[in-house]
Amino acid sequence: MQRRRSLPDVLAGGVFVVIGGVFVVGSLGYDRGTLLRMGPGYFPLLVGAIVVLLGLAIAVKGLVAGEDITFGTVPWRAVVLLVAAIVFFGLFVRSLGFVLTSLVTSLLTAFASKRVRPLTAVAVAVGLTLAATLIFIVGLQVRIPLWGW
Repeated sequence: MQRRRSLPDVLAGGVFVVIGGVFVVGSLGYDRGTLLRMGPGYFPLLVGAIVVLLGLAIAVKGLVAGEDITFGTVPWRAVVLLVAAIVFFGLFVRSLGFVLTSLVTSLLTAFASKRVRPLTAVAVAVGLTLAATLIFIVGLQVRIPLWGW
């Protein structure tokens, strides 16, 4: 009987282990406190450790009982548009304001799919911008300019 290995699962598990490990190492520079009196390093340490454990479980599952799955074609349009949306938001949120930057970011991410229609993309972008504005600016009172300088 041949053991199946899933390369995507092993790689995904490895990514989880690395990201969780970065959080664990980063949290060691802060006071962790105790369970009843948590310090600023307690939560990142806990979440990082959980992510590392989940990553190890995914990697082991991929090595032991993985499905024989290979990578398909990479959707380059989606990759480029999603990265561009994140970079655009980070670069322009202070100068253009939260509303306009969120709208453009939502449009870029909506057009990452080949199946989306322009009217649907605009409707989704307006809805997400409205929801994000209500949540972050009104509800959580994040100090970001609403309309830019």
